[in-house]
Amino acid sequence: MRCILAFQVLLCCWSVAQPFCPSQCTCVFHGTRTVLCNDPDTSEIPVNVPLDTVKLRVEKTAVRQVKNEAFYYLTDLRYLWLTYNSISSVDLSSFYNLNVLHELRLDGNQISMFPWEALREMPVLRTLDLHNNRITSIPVEAAAYLVNITYLDISSNKLITLPSDLLDIWSPFSRVIPTGSSSQKIILGLQDNMWYCDCHMSKLIEMSKMAEAPVVLMDPLVTCSGPENLAGVLFKRAELDQCVKPIVMTSATKIMSSLGSNVLLRCDATGYPTPTLLWSREEGSALSNPVVQESPGEGVRWSILSLQEIVLKDTGVYRCKAKNLAGSAEASITLSLAGMDLTTPSLTFNRTVPAVPEAVISLSATTTTTTSKPSLTTLQSIANKLNLGPGGGIQRSPPAGNTSKMEQSKNGLKDIRKKGSSYFRDVEVVEETGDSAVVLWMSEGFPTELPLSVVYFPYDAEEIKETVDTEVGNGKLLLENLFPNQMYTVCLVPKGGKEQCVNFSTLDTVLDVEPNRWLLIICGIACVFALPLIVLLLYKISLLYCKKSSSRKNQMDNDLSKETYVKFETLAMQQRTLNGQASDLWTRRLTQESERMLLCSRSSIDSQMTYKSDNSRFEYLC
Repeated sequence: MRCILAFQVLLCCWSVAQPFCPSQCTCVFHGTRTVLCNDPDTSEIPVNVPLDTVKLRVEKTAVRQVKNEAFYYLTDLRYLWLTYNSISSVDLSSFYNLNVLHELRLDGNQISMFPWEALREMPVLRTLDLHNNRITSIPVEAAAYLVNITYLDISSNKLITLPSDLLDIWSPFSRVIPTGSSSQKIILGLQDNMWYCDCHMSKLIEMSKMAEAPVVLMDPLVTCSGPENLAGVLFKRAELDQCVKPIVMTSATKIMSSLGSNVLLRCDATGYPTPTLLWSREEGSALSNPVVQESPGEGVRWSILSLQEIVLKDTGVYRCKAKNLAGSAEASITLSLAGMDLTTPSLTFNRTVPAVPEAVISLSATTTTTTSKPSLTTLQSIANKLNLGPGGGIQRSPPAGNTSKMEQSKNGLKDIRKKGSSYFRDVEVVEETGDSAVVLWMSEGFPTELPLSVVYFPYDAEEIKETVDTEVGNGKLLLENLFPNQMYTVCLVPKGGKEQCVNFSTLDTVLDVEPNRWLLIICGIACVFALPLIVLLLYKISLLYCKKSSSRKNQMDNDLSKETYVKFETLAMQQRTLNGQASDLWTRRLTQESERMLLCSRSSIDSQMTYKSDNSRFEYLC
């Protein structure tokens, strides 16, 4: 009897200790607890859910809102499904304290604005399902909370585009590997949205065309809804002609300047739409230096960063980043102080160079401003033109007195030909053109494989120099990307030896006039012989024309005479049938002189035969 009583007591205690399950839900325990709430009359998220619940499903209910801290006590929750309800509002702190949640599904609701910042309360979340809602946009800030997401379904919403910045910083497109998923690909659902395929979507469209991409589309047949020429076209077949990723160029990657000087760093970018340029330090520190930007034409932009009176802290790496809707690109320039760069051997020149107040590192582009959108070929040609040589686009006049086409000076080459010494001889620059030159040298006493640095720079700007590494034994080097009509200095600097310099000037781009001079002489001789012939020919033509005009006039006179005679004969024949009165009228008719002469020449016999009458008289009045 006592045993039965004790068993009943234990049974009651166990039933009391068992977790309480909400009346409108079903609780199932198979190693882990699952709670299903699918009562259509449920209007709020149940608050008395067992604390050890691992999976909570609230489906096909009348719940309209997820309130703050609705799941605060469910610290073991791993799967949260709030599917096919009437949820239209989700508070920012709805998912507070869900530190181990792996999967969140909110599909089949009426959510138009999702609180993306709420994802930071779920640091290990991997699956986010938002399909079949009313979401119209995704802000750029969402990328910071989607870092660890490996499954994102935003299909069947009202999305039109995605911010280009979002694609730049989101892990699938920025190549940032999510924590804990080193080799796992991102599954992305985009179908059944009204995508407008323009430059904002260019990165996503390019990704869809890749065979091995870090993003796998749930439906590979995603199509564009606009613009009109791309409506119904698949992402993987869409071609965006007016979207060109930026290309950034600088004239130099390493700059050395003296302490206290002024330095201008310049970079140029091409792309469409016209990119924006942003300067930054490699360590990420902010820059308060003056920056000047200008766009000389559509698709081109340049920027200049001014560094005044540089000190040691100004040295380092400066980054110039270009960005537009089609993507981004960047280039870097390393600034160091003269005599303090341990990686570059210092060069001491015998030649005295005038001091330059500013070391200008620039790149200039010659473009034509247009109002129409440039094609990809046009932008690429502009980018090629921007690839200038040393000097950064600065045009400097040669020193006074150096106006010849090519002038070499040996004032930097001292006579050090002493017995047993190593030196260069016959250093000269040949084959000058508008943008290149060839430097030749002979060496004595140097090993042929000894490293040699050839340094060249504009005559009055030693700070702006270019260095080419070669060997002493080569004896010849081509200098490219020079500026026409520019005075240059080139120095040979052997390792452990003494440098030797020579000045030269590039040719002007004007063509040589010597062939034109011979052409002028030949043309002059030809004119001397041809001109009299032309005059004689014109004279003969004029004579023939005058003779032809005279003969034509005589012919017209003869024709007129004949025509007059015919008229006269006609009048005479009519006169024969008329009576004497009419004959008197005829005799009183005024006739022309030619007619009168013809009348006088007729014989009286003809007249007598024609008018023979007793009472008639002769018709001749001559």
